[in-house]
Parts: sequence; C-alpha cells; structure tokens
Amino acid sequence: MANDAAPKPGHFLPGGAGDQPVPPPPASARPDATSVAGTSPSPASSGSTPLTAPTPRLGAEAPAGPPQLSGSRLGPPPPGDPAAAAFKARYQPEPIPYVEKKRSKALVSGLVAGALLLVGGGVFAAVKLLPAYDDFVANPMGTPSVRASDEPADGNEPVAAPTPDVVVAKENKLYRTGKLAPANCREPQYRPTSKENVRAYYQTLLGCLDKAWEPAVRKAGHEFRKPRLIIFDNGQETACGVQHEVPSYCAADGGAVTLPWEGLPEKYGKDRSQTRIDMAQELGYLYGVHVQELTGIFEATENLGDTAPNAAARLEQDRRQALQAVCLSSVFLSTVKATFPIRGELLESYRWRSKHNGDEDSKDKVRDHGSRRNVELWMGRGFGSADPGSCNTFVAAPAKVS
Repeated sequence: MANDAAPKPGHFLPGGAGDQPVPPPPASARPDATSVAGTSPSPASSGSTPLTAPTPRLGAEAPAGPPQLSGSRLGPPPPGDPAAAAFKARYQPEPIPYVEKKRSKALVSGLVAGALLLVGGGVFAAVKLLPAYDDFVANPMGTPSVRASDEPADGNEPVAAPTPDVVVAKENKLYRTGKLAPANCREPQYRPTSKENVRAYYQTLLGCLDKAWEPAVRKAGHEFRKPRLIIFDNGQETACGVQHEVPSYCAADGGAVTLPWEGLPEKYGKDRSQTRIDMAQELGYLYGVHVQELTGIFEATENLGDTAPNAAARLEQDRRQALQAVCLSSVFLSTVKATFPIRGELLESYRWRSKHNGDEDSKDKVRDHGSRRNVELWMGRGFGSADPGSCNTFVAAPAKVS
C-alpha cells in the first residue's frame, strides 16, 4: 500500500502524473450546506469569495505602538508626501522650543530714602537703605504689578552699547529741557491736623508735581511714571519696608514716596507757615529723587558710588545726588510761587529753611547730603532759575558739593 501511494518515476516531470490537475471531489463527498443545523448556506454555494476573518470593529485591538512603514521604495519620502507628514506629526512631532521669559529690571538693591528730618528745629536731609517688600502693602494705594521688560525677545537683536554712568550723570538730557513750565497749582487747602488731612494734602500736591515734571521727563527722552504715595504710622510695615519717622523714596515697582504724619499736627500748632513750606519742600525733594530715577541719574550715581576708590569718594557721590534733589525741589517751587503762592510768611519760612538744613544738623554727622552753605546754594539756584539745567551738581567743583 505504501508503495502504491508513493510517486512513480517521472511523476514530477512535465507531462507526468504530478503535472495533471487534481479533480474535484464528488458532490456526494462534499457536506451539504443545510446538513449543519442553524447555519446559513456557505458563500461557496452562491459563487462568492469567502471572508477569511470578520471585519474588525473601529478602535478594537489598537496597536500598542506606531505603525511600521514598509515597502520596496528606497530613500526618504518625496517632499510634501501627505502620508509621511501625517505619520511624523502623530508619532515624531517637532519639539516645542523653550523661550526664556524676559524679566523686568531688577529692583534697586539699595533703595534710597530721601528725607527731611526735624532735628532740633532744623531739617536734615537723610538717606537710608530700604529693602523692597511685595508681600504686604499697608497703604490702600497698593503695589502695582511688575511690568514686562522692553528688551527684545530675540537674543539676536543688536544691542546698543550702554551709556557710561558718568555721562548719564553729567550730560543728561534733563539739563537741556529748559525752564519747567508753570503748573499753576495752588497750595492744597488741607491742614495737617489728622492723618486723613495729611494724606489729602500730599496727594493733591503730588498731582501738581506730576503735572509739572511729566513734560520735562518726556522731553528728555524718558518714560514717565507717577510715583505712589504711602502715608505711614511710625513702625508700620509698607511696600517699602518698616517705616520709622523718616520720609523716604522707594524705587521698587515704579517708585513710591513714603511720608510720616504723626509729628505734623503738633509742629503745625507751633509754627504754621514753617510746617506748610516744609511739607511742600519735603515732598518736592522726594519727587526730585523720583525724577533722578526716571532719567537714569539715580542709578548712575549708585553705580559711581559702588566703584568709587574710597569712602570719601562714595560720600561725595551721595552729596551730589542729594543736593541735586534739593535743587530740583526748589525748581518746582519756583514754578508755582505765583499761584501757590510763596510770598510773605511762606517765603520767609522758605529762606529760613534754606539756611538751616545740612549735615551739621544730623545726629551722626555723616557728610552724605551737603553742608548748610551748599544746601542754601543749590536751593537758591533752583528757586532762582526754575530750570533743571541749573541743578547739574555732577559737574560742580568739589567745594560746592562738600
């Protein structure tokens, strides 16, 4: 039997038995479609091609990984091929580029507190360093949000060489803006008998200072920002730190002038005209520091002080900055002397103050704001000219800023 089933010699040769088609089985050997209970007729019986597998449902048995491209084509797909683009977008997306956020200019590390502090009947212009606090704001004026930097986002943009600090201080365009335009402001009618009245007085006068200085700052080519006003109780924590008696200027977040109020009602009861002119001169001084900050003079002075060869040279830079702020305050008062008005008792009080305001009156005798003689000199220059150009203390001889 085994030998009968084996292929004979020549079976696989052309024309042999192996080269003949296999006849189909007889019909009796094929199972009838109706012989299987519960099944429909076979597709073969209707002449159609049988399906090898049921049609897969959408989403069923999704592949665990990306499909693999295959084919006989060699090399990369042609440009613009939609299938290749769809595959790359889904499974090989381009990385999202990291763009560094630009930060606004860092807060000035040593914030200035320009002050006129009463010492034994005289007024002493004092300076201290203030930290910047943003987590607690005691004054309802609030802390403004940090502005975005004006620096270009593209690091490839050309950057102009910075102007040397000595040039910013000595040749600032502020000195060429001409006389300050008259603001035509009257003295605020509030009298310092309460904290509310003190705030109202300073707030009203601050608006007049904004009106007077904004055109000059813009004419000098700088952006103008109004400073915030903070009136504090002694020992109160504000956006510029804990405040103790001394009026101050805080350069953080656009600038703020901070002033005490508690000693003013008593002082006003003793000498009304002197208190009124001192309040105006005091706020004008702080605003002078704000103008220096807006025009870059204050920062340049800080940098020049940091690079000074010794302590004496650093103190000289401090005096040049402080005496200029005193002069700028007097420039403003000169523009409003007719409408304020500064005449009679107020004018006499102004002149008396100019002669009794200097480092000699300070408790620690630190020579960082100028002598009485030089304070009087620069107050007189500003009041007599009404021109910021007369306040260029950075080109003055050392004897005039001692």
